[in-house]
Amino acid sequence: MKKRPKLRTVDKTSPPFPLNKFSKDFPYILGKEIVYLLASKGRPVLEGDEWEKIFAICIGAEWKPSNVGLDDVVLGNTAWGAKTVKANTSDFRKLKQVRLISGRNSPVYSYGSIIDINSNPNEIGQMVLDIWNERVTSIREKYKNLRTIVLVKSNDLTQLAVFEFDTIRYDFELFDFKWNRNGNLEGYLKNSTKKKFTWQPHGSQFTITEQVPKNTLVVKLKKPENLDKAEILKAIGFDNSWVVIQK
Repeated sequence: MKKRPKLRTVDKTSPPFPLNKFSKDFPYILGKEIVYLLASKGRPVLEGDEWEKIFAICIGAEWKPSNVGLDDVVLGNTAWGAKTVKANTSDFRKLKQVRLISGRNSPVYSYGSIIDINSNPNEIGQMVLDIWNERVTSIREKYKNLRTIVLVKSNDLTQLAVFEFDTIRYDFELFDFKWNRNGNLEGYLKNSTKKKFTWQPHGSQFTITEQVPKNTLVVKLKKPENLDKAEILKAIGFDNSWVVIQK
């Protein structure tokens, strides 16, 4: 049998780390950033762009806010879109699925279509998915690997769950769409009751339901005391000379 030659090859498409395999330092960096946010803000509010920046810090990546929202964080040949969602369950280890806002997909804007609940649901569903797929394709032309990083948060930010998944295109042929009684469009996996998509005609909001992986990172944090405003101002040497009245 003829022996195959060994070649010098370099895999240039591998992501920086396997899916959902964060470094051992990741939870501690995440915890430190969230605790600092709680102490400095004085209230449990974490906006989407703050999560993007925190995740970038956690993995040593670059934060690059994107209009598309699929490549807000970049490290080498991998890009992430970052999502946050609240959960009211008392134990995040029992999370099963989350519903993620995934952009505004407007067939009216993209195709010039007129849409109401009398429109063929599968025709509208295909348009909505095509818009999503086109976004994914445009980003994958720039990055070999594309993922979504999700932060599930409790109301007080003391319980967190973090997981990621590959950001993919969806094959319209695998889904059936129908209008619900609220006038929203829902997409179900064919021959099942598993709902994957929801699209709202008013505002064009598109949401995707994702399953929470079994190996999701779950973290509980100690709530810090609020930082004392007077002490902070004293520490940085603030006085009235920092304020210049111009008019």
